[in-house]
Amino acid sequence: MQTTFAVPLSCEDCINDVSGSLHKLNGINKVTANLKEQLVSIEGTAAPSAIVEAIQATGRDAILRGSGKSNSAAVCILESHTPHVENKVRGLVRMVQVASNMTIIDLSIRGLSPGSYHATVRETGDISEGPESTGPIWEAVKAKKEGTPARGAFGTVEVGKGGVGTVFLDKPVQVWEMIGRSIVVSRQQDGKFDRNDADTIVGVIARSAGVWDNDKTVCSCSGKTVWEERREQVDRGML
Repeated sequence: MQTTFAVPLSCEDCINDVSGSLHKLNGINKVTANLKEQLVSIEGTAAPSAIVEAIQATGRDAILRGSGKSNSAAVCILESHTPHVENKVRGLVRMVQVASNMTIIDLSIRGLSPGSYHATVRETGDISEGPESTGPIWEAVKAKKEGTPARGAFGTVEVGKGGVGTVFLDKPVQVWEMIGRSIVVSRQQDGKFDRNDADTIVGVIARSAGVWDNDKTVCSCSGKTVWEERREQVDRGML
């Protein structure tokens, strides 16, 4: 898998610092940096969330600009629908299709209570009522008839005492099948959800840019740079 990240770089020493930190990770095959464009390209099998942490360990931030080939990546921002929660954003799911019928899922959570949580793709992308309006687990009815696991049952993620949890999975699905559906992360896998439970989070799966598909440095809507937007999203709780 290839990924590109926007990283503030000012000199060759910056590049060497970032590259050295990345090569400490398992699964890093190649690191290429473009000083002029402030971009770092990584090839390998390491999770994007682990790559971001490695870059941030050098004192620099990183924004994922693209993953995989065109039309092969998706993203889902997981939020709490509980009114009393201040920072709504509690999780982020990145999905990249790496083969004709194989997609890797990188799920990161921050701010939930410690414990085990189920991650499921739902039949619809209707989150107007939070998790309650998302419908059943994707293809659960079909799976029950065939006696096989539901394609939407992605697995579990363990959240530690600090409220942080990550999991890196691979599933025999294609990205286009999931676009427009939703993901629910909750202590219970299915049944009647409680939208007032701060530890139940939900989001809609949207298409994400492939490698080199996104060279935007200024948002056409707000006129803000990607780093200004990044700071605002971090203040909201974005991972």
